[in-house]
Amino acid sequence: MATVLTKEFAFENIPSIKAKTLRINLNPDIYGTFAEIGAGQETARHFFRSGGASGTIAKAMSAYDKAFSDAIYGTEKDGRYVTQARLKTMLSHEMQLMEERIDREEHPDRLFFSYANTVATIDFSKRYKGHGWLGMRFQLDPKQKEFDEIILHVRFKQNEARLQQETLGTVGVNLIYGAFYKYHKPRKLLKYLYDHIDRDTLEIDMINFSGPNFEHVDNRLMSLQLIRNDMTDAVMFGADGNNLLPAAKLYKKNILAMRGSFRPVTKVNMDMFRKSYDIFIREPSVEEDNSIVIFEITLSNLRASGEIDERDFLDRAELLCSLGHNVMISKFQEYFKLVEYFSNYTKAKVGLTMGVNNLVDIFDEKYYRHLSGGILEAFGKLFFKDLKVYLYPMKNHETGQIMTSNNIKVHPRMKELYKFFKYNGKVMDIIDYDPEIMHIFSRDVLKKLTSGEDGWEEMLPEGIADTIKKKKLFMQNVEKPKEKAAPKEKA
Repeated sequence: MATVLTKEFAFENIPSIKAKTLRINLNPDIYGTFAEIGAGQETARHFFRSGGASGTIAKAMSAYDKAFSDAIYGTEKDGRYVTQARLKTMLSHEMQLMEERIDREEHPDRLFFSYANTVATIDFSKRYKGHGWLGMRFQLDPKQKEFDEIILHVRFKQNEARLQQETLGTVGVNLIYGAFYKYHKPRKLLKYLYDHIDRDTLEIDMINFSGPNFEHVDNRLMSLQLIRNDMTDAVMFGADGNNLLPAAKLYKKNILAMRGSFRPVTKVNMDMFRKSYDIFIREPSVEEDNSIVIFEITLSNLRASGEIDERDFLDRAELLCSLGHNVMISKFQEYFKLVEYFSNYTKAKVGLTMGVNNLVDIFDEKYYRHLSGGILEAFGKLFFKDLKVYLYPMKNHETGQIMTSNNIKVHPRMKELYKFFKYNGKVMDIIDYDPEIMHIFSRDVLKKLTSGEDGWEEMLPEGIADTIKKKKLFMQNVEKPKEKAAPKEKA
């Protein structure tokens, strides 16, 4: 690795934007291109203005016009240009040109990079605030054949295009600086993206690290950091463990969401999912090809036993991903906030799969005292859209009675409100459930697993117990069997 990247530089704890750009410009090895679409050359201008850019910037361009952009990077079939796919095309094209046009024999120590963004700032109606993709493809060693890459998605919260452009330029500088000087500390790199930016002006809702220097980085943990650092309200990742942009996955989709601890995922969880999904896709307005299933875990659930245990989080994620599901981590403790979030991206059908105890909690007024309109305000947001609750029954362990939507007990003041939603078809019972597994709860499985008891394996979906044993999931707190004391020797 080029030694110049490991030298310390005498700046303040948080260097100014000019100091960051100047440090890069004065580095004789860093050399690359800037390609920016949609909001001007906001990032490149910082490097030009700080001085010494001639040794850093090989090319800076704004492929602003659609025709010229298409001529350079190709035509987008769906007509959308502010996408991750477009950003990756830009990064790949510009890096290829760098390698073709710069002679390695003449410049053996050059560290190539390509920075790109494709952005839509706020429109004249101010209905759409604006968003964009930023990315960096770079090398930390001139002999490195495979490039490292950082890609992120941002949402603007300011109400002026000029302010959004300035914010974009700042976060772009922070990204380039972090890529070269903070790559070995990806968690801190995340925080440094907000240097000289107020948190309430910009949301970062997705980031992915890839390449040889990020092989140790688990992008699911990076998603978790976005939530923990208050950079966004919800994150998603897919079965492959890579982070997904919620807006892109949810856009105009029918959504079926199931909230749980999944610690670990059990046969009951999967029965709830399968049976509710069968009902959901038979709804008249639902097309299966345009539907998505989400297993959601709240941040408060991850904190249920105190501080967030990242190993525990990854264990839960590992099992859900192994079953091929999309996972969402959110800050939405109340269901109405989750539905409100979905409604930002889709007007299609939304279904919530839940147990009886969850539905009873929804009708508990204490959760809505912070709202000026109380429970009526929450229910207006929860049930106003095309939403339906698919209710999984629960067996009363004292009486043996099966609790459904027809016999659950809500507070007397809530009875008429509950009847209204029940009568209007907002709550539907899952009737073809498996009665043989109703006794299974994740907490009981976990207790058996960690205490070394037998019998937990048959409570889990097929293959899950093998995965837990093979990868030693949830076993960091397993109680080790006590060794028998050695017999005392006779005197």
